Amino acid sequence: MSIQIQFSPPARGVIIAGAVALVITLMHMAAPILSPLLLAIFIAIIATPMLRWMRRKGVPKWGALAVIVFILLDVGSLLALLTTGAFEGFRESFPTYQERFVLLSQQVGGLLESAGMSHSQEAIPDLLDPKKVMAGVRLVLSNASGVFATGLLVLLAVVFILAEAPGLRTKLHAAFHLSPDAEARITQLLARINRYMQIKTLTSAATGTCVWLFLWVIGIDFAPLWGIIAFLLNYVPVVGNIVMMIPAVLLALVQTDFPTALLVAAGYLVINTLIGNVIEPRVMGKGLGISTLAVFVALLFWGWLFGLVGMFLAVPLTAALIAALDASPHTRPLAVMLGPELKQDKAGAAPAAAERLLAGDSAEASEPPGAKGDDASRS
Repeated sequence: MSIQIQFSPPARGVIIAGAVALVITLMHMAAPILSPLLLAIFIAIIATPMLRWMRRKGVPKWGALAVIVFILLDVGSLLALLTTGAFEGFRESFPTYQERFVLLSQQVGGLLESAGMSHSQEAIPDLLDPKKVMAGVRLVLSNASGVFATGLLVLLAVVFILAEAPGLRTKLHAAFHLSPDAEARITQLLARINRYMQIKTLTSAATGTCVWLFLWVIGIDFAPLWGIIAFLLNYVPVVGNIVMMIPAVLLALVQTDFPTALLVAAGYLVINTLIGNVIEPRVMGKGLGISTLAVFVALLFWGWLFGLVGMFLAVPLTAALIAALDASPHTRPLAVMLGPELKQDKAGAAPAAAERLLAGDSAEASEPPGAKGDDASRS
């Protein structure tokens, strides 16, 4: 004899909220394992079209994997050498900047004091302390071996993911009995994420190259380092384009003068505007269909959950979350709220997506009890 317990809607809401909170807490605790795995998954998504292209040309699977590993190793080694070399050079040249750095912080504090902000003369040198800068540089160099080990772990995970990729669809279908609609949703989501990551990688490389050349032309030291930082931070939505210019502007202010620092800031703004707001939207189109507010909230949430990797992958992770929410009628309103802005027609009628949502809810409510079970068994 089975006893079914019926919960009221508020009780079900509390139970679901508790389950979600528990899952998020466990994911946060497992972030050291999940972060490299997520990074490997999205690198594998980028590399999958290249693997398929080589397979269509008759290249054996392990030969194609070897080519991809060789490319990833070359790119990673080049970035690592340029970054560590630039940080080493910055550490050796820092004493020449230190006197100018301290003088600049005192001048800024004096200007703020004259503007009416009390105790700025003592606070600004603490904020712009050269010892903190050197400590950050030493921390980066001391963690280089750990970053290298994590990179090798990510590379191995990419290889295994790509090796299993051809049979993944068959495994998913056999394990979860996916309906044709669910398969189409997953395929469409992977295609959109693949396109987004590829275009974002190209635009990030273009941003880093333009920053590198621009700073090299006007004579700012360690231009390759600032180009690599621009390449990486261009993946971070909303704030990445702002944060990438701060160290280069500060170095230009210390190395040269205030007009040159303004020129550096203006150059960053021009590069980010042309690539991020003109070229990228034209190439990418509608992107992944996420509202600007949702992107900002996702940046905070995924950054807290997975650290720097979560900030880099905030947009594709949110797109996957929206697709999962859209798969169920009960969570579809959340997917609509996280999605892009819905346009109304001239008569002020409800948007088409909202009409489909309401129609789906009303149709589900009007179905006989057995129909829903039949649909569930078919899916």
